[in-house]
Amino acid sequence: MDMSEIMRKAQDLQQRMNQVQNELAGRSVTASVGGGMVSVTVNGKNELISIQIDKEVINPEDQAMLQDLVVSAVNEGIKKAQDMAQTEMRKLTGGINIPGMF
Repeated sequence: MDMSEIMRKAQDLQQRMNQVQNELAGRSVTASVGGGMVSVTVNGKNELISIQIDKEVINPEDQAMLQDLVVSAVNEGIKKAQDMAQTEMRKLTGGINIPGMF
């Protein structure tokens, strides 16, 4: 394989990666914590789309608990979105993990 062929394949891979990233932006995952008291939705670009908080968990006397639940839900949502993105990228690379890709 000559250098021009390698460059063409690299460009093809880059285009397919860009396409997958665009598709991931339109996909989302949901994570819940506290038995469903706090749920978040995160898209494939790791952007927080929505937060749902059960009214029973809103207690002005225990603000710290609600804050902890929100942080935990967001972190879990981001982890799920990253896992989704990694799965899609592995499909592109034939299972090869390319550092820095996701």
